[in-house]
Amino acid sequence: MKTPSHPESSLAEEVALFRYGLIADVLRLEPGTRGIYDLLRQKAEREYDIPGSSRTRVAAETLRFWVKLHRKHGFAGLYPRPRSDRGKPRSLPPSVVDLLVSIKDEAPELTVKQVIAKARELGNLGDEHALPESTVHRLLDQAGLMDKPKNAGTPKDRRQFAFQWAGELMMSDVMHGPALVREGKRKHKTYLIAFLDDATRLIPHAEFCWSENTAAFFPVLKTALLRRGIPLRLYVDNGAAYRSRQLELVCAKLGVTLVHARPYQPQGKGKIERFFRTVRMQFLNQVHPETLDEMNRLLWAWVEGEYHVSPHRGIEGDTPLDRWGDVGGRVRTVEPHLDLDDLFLWEAKRLVRTDRTVSLNGNQYEVAADLVKQNVVLRYDPSAPPSRPLQVWHRGARRDDATPLDRHANCFIKRESSSSSLAFTRIKDGE
Repeated sequence: MKTPSHPESSLAEEVALFRYGLIADVLRLEPGTRGIYDLLRQKAEREYDIPGSSRTRVAAETLRFWVKLHRKHGFAGLYPRPRSDRGKPRSLPPSVVDLLVSIKDEAPELTVKQVIAKARELGNLGDEHALPESTVHRLLDQAGLMDKPKNAGTPKDRRQFAFQWAGELMMSDVMHGPALVREGKRKHKTYLIAFLDDATRLIPHAEFCWSENTAAFFPVLKTALLRRGIPLRLYVDNGAAYRSRQLELVCAKLGVTLVHARPYQPQGKGKIERFFRTVRMQFLNQVHPETLDEMNRLLWAWVEGEYHVSPHRGIEGDTPLDRWGDVGGRVRTVEPHLDLDDLFLWEAKRLVRTDRTVSLNGNQYEVAADLVKQNVVLRYDPSAPPSRPLQVWHRGARRDDATPLDRHANCFIKRESSSSSLAFTRIKDGE
């Protein structure tokens, strides 16, 4: 099977990330482990928002096939392949459409498979009428016949949980912090982004930031990984910063299962909320910093000097540091060959203009001349100054970096007239 080496389609990338999210916890199990198929069957019973599809369920056999693809080809194996019948007509005759819609309308409890079976029986349809379940499902959904009645009054099944080993689950959330003076000007609101290990209550890292968006979240996450290693799971909020494709890509490349809290159900984040309450009661009431850097220095001194060495009722009176050492861990240390700086680079797809330029965040950059009118992927650090070059990727291969556009310097560059070369040469002074 041909597998892509670099994302060329945003939808294909979303599909691959969705597939990885479903099978991530299965991939950690050795092939042949008992209970794998039961786990896949449980996943198949749930409903999902599938990218690029109106379906809401995934069959257990499909999940097992994805596991097989990942074990053979890695993350790239989860990218969808083109349909074998692309370009061929797949529409159904009007008489068959009317029959399918009428059957479902008269018996809403029938599944798509049952609707197809009954249509073949009543309409005497032969093999010449192909009725793929995906096509029939899309047809019935467009007719408004696949809407399920709301289950009003169903009680929520909420239970306390605690992982046994350090590193099995790291959770993150954001707390609104005090306003501080920013760059010598008026005060701005701050946000405390924190990470907490579920089994030990240890804080891998916490930091006050000027924003709670993805650009602010990533540096805090990177520091947490460097300090306490890579967890098996990362449990985050359901907000836009945590639904970013960039975060999904980073977790997929690190082999971390990304878990999102259910909307409007904060009960699952009770442990980190208790940490925030402790910060308000025991830290913020005692300090009065003037700058963000001073606030973060004081915060980490308090975390290491007081919070980590204080007994916690939730871990049977142990301190987070003692519990971290006692229960060992499933934490994978960041290997020397793993370049986290490169891994955390953002990606943006751009079309190179005829003047060799691309735009990013309001700034223009120049790329190699042979990339004119080609789609390229720019990889960059959002916190870096605009003067820093950007990585350029084209068809899975890295090209020369994109450099900031210098219009004045281009006045002294001679364009070669030869059609065999698109290189530029500088004119010597005095020529």
